[in-house]
Amino acid sequence: MDVIRQSAQAGRVVVWEESARDGAQAKTLMTPEFRVQLARETGRVFGADGPRHVVFAAGFPAVCDEEFEAVRRVAAEAEEQVSVAAVCRGASKDVEQAMASVRGTRDARVMVVVPASEAMAQVMVHKTAEQALQGGVDLVKLARDLDDTVAVDICFADASRADAALMSHYAQAVTDAGAGLVILADTVGAQLPDACRDMFAAVRAGTGEDVVLATHLHNDLGLGLANTLQALAAGARVVSSSWLGIAERAGLVATEQLLFLLARHAQEFLGADAAPWWTAPDLTQLPRIAHMVAQETGVPLSVTTPIVGSGVGTISTGTPFVHPQLFQPYDPTELLGVEPKVLLTQLASARVITAVATRLGHRLDKEQTRAAMHWVKTRAFRTGRAVVDEAAFADYLDGLTHTSRISA
Repeated sequence: MDVIRQSAQAGRVVVWEESARDGAQAKTLMTPEFRVQLARETGRVFGADGPRHVVFAAGFPAVCDEEFEAVRRVAAEAEEQVSVAAVCRGASKDVEQAMASVRGTRDARVMVVVPASEAMAQVMVHKTAEQALQGGVDLVKLARDLDDTVAVDICFADASRADAALMSHYAQAVTDAGAGLVILADTVGAQLPDACRDMFAAVRAGTGEDVVLATHLHNDLGLGLANTLQALAAGARVVSSSWLGIAERAGLVATEQLLFLLARHAQEFLGADAAPWWTAPDLTQLPRIAHMVAQETGVPLSVTTPIVGSGVGTISTGTPFVHPQLFQPYDPTELLGVEPKVLLTQLASARVITAVATRLGHRLDKEQTRAAMHWVKTRAFRTGRAVVDEAAFADYLDGLTHTSRISA
């Protein structure tokens, strides 16, 4: 049974996780051990339903022997937590190799990339788009003949510049041949949201209900998330994403952002009757996994990174300190398990100074508070760094309160 097709056809959302595969094109390299760990942790976001909600693209076996073995290891060691996929080019040898890398493991998949636009077909396979797509049909049949326990998916590369009617025809043809998913890719990330919605709607209009469409939408114009939401609104239920958004060039939609939005606003994006989960995602796992990926890849989490960045749950000015719920779109403690933290910056108010001083064990009077606030602001500008080190502030307070006690 193809549990991913089953999920999508039941209206459930499936995340096709690409940080270990497309993420490599962002000049990152995950060790085999980390890929196994990340696959397991991503699946556990959905509890026992991880294999029905997550396809983990473990790698591209044709790259080298080490990559083949890495994919094989993920398939063997994470099969209980996710559905594992190997990705390959549209060539018989590559399909055979990809099949071998996941064969014999539970819920295994292979994704075969074939060009859909005329320009991409000429570059990738030196054929017309129709010839390339017909080749995709033949490769599905080959894969099914090799091992019909491994699901095979077809990715239409450069779908955003391809003919929708032609893609509809071959989406049906590869499905009839035994494909599980048909993935429409905005390979260069140049598509606008309305065009993305129209593409998925147009391809869907020319196929039967047995065709399951999926997304692979790059973020070169910063529209990967918006485009993915449009594809979901048009009926797609399998969506590609990547932890921290890491993927080729400007990346893909970030997994943590996509899961958070869908967990919080599914009915708004998918319709009032939507039931997107077998088991709803545990959002409190998102910051921890994101930090794991950042440490492994060297991709930094910044103060402006949504959902998992260092700015989430922080307060540094007066009014947000008094009424934090008015200045945040959600409760980070309740939803993400992120405890609020007051930071000292050049914007600090008397309330902020007093709160931090109290946390450090000092009770300040009004004069001391004014002096401490002046010290914080001066230090920020003197060092050229907005956030003032709390250890240095603690030392300052020790001196300030000690001097006051002596004077008294």
